[in-house]
Amino acid sequence: MSTRWRRLPCSTPCTKHVLIGPALRAVVHVETVGVENIPRRGPVILAANHLAEVDSLILPLVTPREIAFLAKSEYFTGTGIRGRLSRWFFQSAGQIPVDRSGGDTAALDAAVEHLRRGGAWGIYPEGTRSPDGHLHRGHTGLARVAQQVPGTLVVPVGLSGTDTVNPPGPRRSIRRGGVSVRFGVPLDIGGLIDEHGIRGATDLTMRAIGDLTGQPYTNTYSRRHPHDHGSA
Repeated sequence: MSTRWRRLPCSTPCTKHVLIGPALRAVVHVETVGVENIPRRGPVILAANHLAEVDSLILPLVTPREIAFLAKSEYFTGTGIRGRLSRWFFQSAGQIPVDRSGGDTAALDAAVEHLRRGGAWGIYPEGTRSPDGHLHRGHTGLARVAQQVPGTLVVPVGLSGTDTVNPPGPRRSIRRGGVSVRFGVPLDIGGLIDEHGIRGATDLTMRAIGDLTGQPYTNTYSRRHPHDHGSA
């Protein structure tokens, strides 16, 4: 599956610095710690906890590299004005369209292709927003993707406060407040996989995320939040 697309005039930097960034910073105070831990080049996975929908706006805003997330292909294929606006937004925000009919394999193949081009991939290993504020067991897709791209590093990311400024609910509002984003020391995910296996490497990554957030850990997979209507 090809993941290349034609970018529209306003691409990721424009979206971050001109459209979304100033408006978001006017409402939300963002504290960042450890941004220097993000490698300047080469394949890297930013693995974060997931508390709110605004996470996917906050994280690219404070990260010096362009981050690609996986987004369902329906966001790119709509018609009319709404469809064009949706396609423009997700393209300019650096999202990778994925045909969900292909299941997890299609999504992971898209991530592998992006990393092989030296890109930065953002992922929430929990798979969906935490319904209770706890850090939940991570899915192994992160490690399985990294295993296919030698030299990939994983930077654990801890997000705090986003569920307060963007509480769950049908209105999806953003309130004034402060959030923090903490970037941990990069993990040699290939070495962790060699030593601990796919499951063990995933668990160690989640432990590193938990060290940054201080969240209670629950060793069960997170269930989809009742207000989630799409891919997390």
